Amino acid sequence: MTQTMKQNFIAIAAGILFGLGLGLSQMVDRGRVLGFLDIAGLWDPTLLFVLGGAVTVTVVAFRFVLRWPQPLGAEKFYLPTRKDIDKPLLLGAVTFGIGWGISGYCPGPGITALVLGSWNPLLFILAFLAGSLLQHQFSQSKSR
Repeated sequence: MTQTMKQNFIAIAAGILFGLGLGLSQMVDRGRVLGFLDIAGLWDPTLLFVLGGAVTVTVVAFRFVLRWPQPLGAEKFYLPTRKDIDKPLLLGAVTFGIGWGISGYCPGPGITALVLGSWNPLLFILAFLAGSLLQHQFSQSKSR
């Protein structure tokens, strides 16, 4: 098996596992997500368990995985080196939060929710792509 085939297989397996997790945890239900974000109204705390489970698995798994000489399907680990908090990071986080709060989706659940046959995820993905293209155009014109 070539390196590219191995990486593609790992990506597909991880995507399927991620999508199943999103579906089982009901993260694709925008009503559940919006209920979680509505802390001043009828707050639905159930997604805290999803977050808690994800953080717990990550904390435990990273302790073991980072001891490996290399990750599956790659020659080395690519870990973030920047630790500063700058204006683009803050603006992006605020923009992401506003979009999540308005739509009830972030990219992973939005893509996964496409299988539900509803217009909401499709509209979200189209808006997400438009926003990504606008940001790309803005960053390209700013760098010139």
